[in-house]
Amino acid sequence: MWKAAGLAASIGNRLLYLAAEVLILSMLLYGGYSLWENFRIEQNAFVSEELLRYKPGTESGTAGFAELQALNPDVKAWLTIEGTHMDYPVLQGETDLDYINRDVYGEFSLSGSIFLSCLNSPDFSDGYSLIYGHHMENGAMFGDVTRFTEAVYFQEHPEGELRMAHETWELELFACLETDAYDRRVYDCGRETDREALLSYIREHAVQYRETGVTAADRILALSTCADETETNGRVLVFGRLKSQY
Repeated sequence: MWKAAGLAASIGNRLLYLAAEVLILSMLLYGGYSLWENFRIEQNAFVSEELLRYKPGTESGTAGFAELQALNPDVKAWLTIEGTHMDYPVLQGETDLDYINRDVYGEFSLSGSIFLSCLNSPDFSDGYSLIYGHHMENGAMFGDVTRFTEAVYFQEHPEGELRMAHETWELELFACLETDAYDRRVYDCGRETDREALLSYIREHAVQYRETGVTAADRILALSTCADETETNGRVLVFGRLKSQY
């Protein structure tokens, strides 16, 4: 009887050890898969060579911006911030949820797209236009926006370009601001925005600022992203003005 009980206990212990090993192996496999999946998502968030073929006004844009707009009429422009990873087409949906998790081709993508607020005019003629993008830790999409909180990085990256089908604007960056998702002073955009009040608020609260001569007569552009991938309400914005057309 005691031998039978001992045998049963031994078998039970072996089964427990086996179950524990299976559980540990499953956790390791899941962890490895999760790391690989996160790596894949972040790598896919960088602009691809295929997509760069459509970039307007460049040697790489051999396919032509018009062809990209034919593939997806929601493509409105191409944004480039010199010396950063920000080099993407800008889309605009009927709502600001349309491209949260869709790429430029309309396919599901966790990293989404760079998109213009649905409240703005698609030709960037408003006094204040707002562009959104996900924060990716590897710097893809608008991951580099948060780096503008650093004084050296801010000083070393003062300009960019906004290219459209038939015109290109120089973008002069002048401020970086940390706030939250409910700050109506920066998230109310459009033609009727009080630019004088907006500029005053930016000057007072910016973590980085440079004098560029920006005035309420300028067209202002903001790039907005989450403070980091885990932050729910924290936001970082970089502000620029459309300075000259060429």
